[in-house]
Amino acid sequence: SKGLVLLHAKAQKWLQPGGHADGDGRLQAVALKEALEETGIADLQVWPRAIDVDVHEVVDKRAKEIVHLHLDVRFLIKAPQSAVARRNHESLDLRWVAREELNDPRLALDPSTQRVANYGFALADQLMH
Repeated sequence: SKGLVLLHAKAQKWLQPGGHADGDGRLQAVALKEALEETGIADLQVWPRAIDVDVHEVVDKRAKEIVHLHLDVRFLIKAPQSAVARRNHESLDLRWVAREELNDPRLALDPSTQRVANYGFALADQLMH
């Protein structure tokens, strides 16, 4: 199995697909909508419960100061076996990665993204057996 990461245009780093809820409290539905928008993959299935919550600082690189705290509520989303991902304007590239590629220095995944990806792979393995 593989997971999908995107090279985020604004952040200039590899991240999991996702986006802002913008006040919508239906976080599972938001996760599904954002995954579709950012990957172009239809027929996605979302695990009913969040698998991770992460709080991190968003830094204004020009001012070199913390702008605000960002709360990520992350879900496991399954794509069809034959899925072909298409990037949108928010990403520069999309890449399917195997679990053993998570430490690849070319991806330079931050510890939070590595943590949730490893957990997602482990959960997917449990669900498939």
